[in-house]
Order: sequence, then structure tokens, then C-alpha cells
Amino acid sequence: MKKIQLNVRLDEEFLDKLGEEVKKFNDIHSTNITISGLVKMILKKYLDKEGMNQLPTNKVVGLKEIQPSSNNKTKPLTRQNKLNLSTESTVRGRTNDMQDASLVLLPSVDQCRSDVYTASEQQAYRIFVPVIYNNKPIMPTTPSRARKLIKNKEATPFFKRGIFCIKLNRIPSAENTQEIAIGIDPGSKKEGFTIKSESHTFLNIQADAVTYVKDAVEVRKNMRKSRRFRKTPYRKNRINRNHGKSFLSPSTKARWQWKLRIVQQLSKIFPITDIIVEDIKARSKPGKRKWNCSFSPLEVGKSWFYSEIKKYGKLYLKQGYETKELRDSAGLKKSKEKLSEVFEAHCIDSWVLANWFVGGHIKPDNKRMICISPIRLHRRQLHVLRFASGGIRKSYGGTNSCGFKRGSLVKHTKYGLVYIGGTMNGRVSLHSVTNGKRLCQNARLKDIKFKAYNIWKIN
Repeated sequence: MKKIQLNVRLDEEFLDKLGEEVKKFNDIHSTNITISGLVKMILKKYLDKEGMNQLPTNKVVGLKEIQPSSNNKTKPLTRQNKLNLSTESTVRGRTNDMQDASLVLLPSVDQCRSDVYTASEQQAYRIFVPVIYNNKPIMPTTPSRARKLIKNKEATPFFKRGIFCIKLNRIPSAENTQEIAIGIDPGSKKEGFTIKSESHTFLNIQADAVTYVKDAVEVRKNMRKSRRFRKTPYRKNRINRNHGKSFLSPSTKARWQWKLRIVQQLSKIFPITDIIVEDIKARSKPGKRKWNCSFSPLEVGKSWFYSEIKKYGKLYLKQGYETKELRDSAGLKKSKEKLSEVFEAHCIDSWVLANWFVGGHIKPDNKRMICISPIRLHRRQLHVLRFASGGIRKSYGGTNSCGFKRGSLVKHTKYGLVYIGGTMNGRVSLHSVTNGKRLCQNARLKDIKFKAYNIWKIN
């Protein structure tokens, strides 16, 4: 346990002021916390306010943890701000020896967070490695322990959708899991996902939303329509069979399916128990039928998503204003640049949603973030927009390239780790895993080694 030694002497007047500051903090944040994690901030604030360089030493008191007086009642703990912090007041030495004691803070394990550790120590507590045993996820471990297990051949390393994981080759010391929640902040262009327990934030993901389906459906419709005006075989136009039924448009369904696939893949490497989603609502206007109808797919898609995501954990919904209240209570500010790849853009909301359920932190303990984008797989085109010379149609689209599933991660002798694209004349095209840029169109199959299936690219 890390001890913090402060060589200061406190008088009774300062102790009273210190107790008042702690009570104010507890009233604002609805907590029952000692000053072990907050003493440095309070001491600095007091010194700046009084214009002092050191504390008065005419009367001395010594104790391990200082609490406000018993008549200062605090609000009870709630689920939103559950903090597993020690609240027992302990005195160092006998009562007669208090005049010669100094202030020694001994924070508990749960209090050893960013307000106690140094910058280098904080870095070590921000990275965690998912652990798999018998094809089921158990609690993640630290990188140092993962390296030790791999070195002793007690674990096998592998990548799952670009995330480094280990698979245990022996019986784990314990298979008990804690409550792990995933917070989801849906968006029209970008979305945030956070996986968090009471003690640690394991992973933050910012994902690009699927936005290309609407244009693809429009192109398909125009291609079909153009054939009906030419002397060429075409399918007879059918009536709208979905008229009057609950219909989920392709673009809306693709958006919600993308969120569902992310949760599905994360649940394979983390023992997720609960899911917290910010419930989005379209603002309807009385008497505006066209306006209200344009938002109906959003509500239908949301209902479909909620019914499917319950398969992976217990679902909780939070309104937008409730998310803002959680953000304000933690003193966090959201960035106005929604398309920027920073934690404050979207992951800040997913973090406060997950922290609302599991608790454990006042500020984010991990701002590391992975930015991903969906890999677009083009459907096989039966008819192209431009007529091919010689009357021979070139193949385009599909999900298979010379036996490889498109989007699969492979290792090439020249380009390294890439993913599979299209095919032509028995060779395949390779794309960068970071930006999706095509690197070549004529890669030979003997120079490629399959690594894993993939559904997204890491930016």
C-alpha cells in the first residue's frame, strides 16, 4: 500500500475548516468520503485562499484519516455514485500522544486512483488484457501478468478484432467475475462505447456509424429503373408489400446492426453483465405528419435494437438530460467538435453511463481510446451502370476473394498486416488496416497468410 507522508502540523481552527470543505464535497456529490483522496486538493485550496506558504503549527493533531464532525450529516449512497471507500476514523497512537503526531494518510485500495498515484503509476493502471478460458471471458489482467503467463506457457496470445487477448492454458485461480457494464452513446456520425467495472475502465471505443447504405439503395433503385426503359429483360415491378406494416428501412437497420455487432464481439472477450444505453428520441410536432413520419424508422430501429441487445446483458436506459446531469455532477465537459477523435467527443458520455451503474470513480481513470470504422463489403452487382466493351460483364462485389472472406486480416510478405479486398485474374487486392487505402491489386495467394476474420478497421 502506498503511503503519503505530509510533514505538516494542523491547528484546531484549520481542522474545523477542513471538515467543512469535506462536508461541502459530500453534499455536492452525494458521497460519504474521507479526505484521504482529497486532502492534497483541499490543502492547496486552503493555502491559496489564506495566502500562506505553510500551515500554522501552534496546536498539533495527528491522525491517519480525517472526517467531518458527527453532526455534519451526509447524504446516503446511491447506485449512481457508489464508492467503495473507507469511512472509519482511526487515530495513530494513544490520545495522550496526539500532540506529537504528524498527519499520515493511508488510502485504501479503492482510493488509490489518479489523485494519489504519480503520472507513471497511472499509466500502468490504464491498460488491461482480456482473458479467455474454455471459450468464455473472465476478468481481465494486467500486461505484466499477461507477459509472465505467456513466458511460462500458461497462456496463448492472440488478437480478437484488433484487441490483444490471452487464452489460459491452465485452470485459473478464480473464475468469479465482477459487475462489468458497457455504456453506449449512439450518434448519427460517431458513437462511443465504454467497458468499465467498479475498479477500472477497461476499454473505450469510438466507432464511425454506418452512413453509406442509403446511397447504395438509391443506386440499386436507379439501376433497376433504367433497365425497365430499355429493351432488355427485367423483373416486373412489384407493389409495396410492406405498406401498412412495421418496416425497418435498410439504412436504419444497418446502423443498429453495427452497434449490435460491436457489443456482440466485445461480449466474447469481456464478461459483460449490464448494458446502459442513452435513449435517443425524435422530437415530434403536433399536426406535422410528414415531419413525424420521417422519424418513425428511428423509433422502430431502436425498439428492434433493444430487443436484440438484451441477449448479452441486462438493459438500462438513460435519457439525454440524465446523461448531462451525470456529466455535470462529475465536473466533465463535452467537446463541441463531435467528429473529432478525442475522449470528450463521445466516450465521455459512454463513460458516465457505465460509471453510473458500477460506480467507483469521480473522474475518468482511463482516457485511452480505440477508433474503429466498419469495413464496407459491396454486394455482388448483377448489372453495372456502364456497358462493358465486348459485351463481357466484369464481376464486381461479393464477399469471397479466391477462398478468403473479404475483410479478413492476413499477413503479406511485403505489406505486413492488411485485410483482403476484391479479386481479379486469380489474385487479390490488399488494403491498409488503418485507413482502408488499397495497397495493391495483384497479390499472389502464396505470399498471404491468414490471421483472423475481421469486421472493422482500426484508425
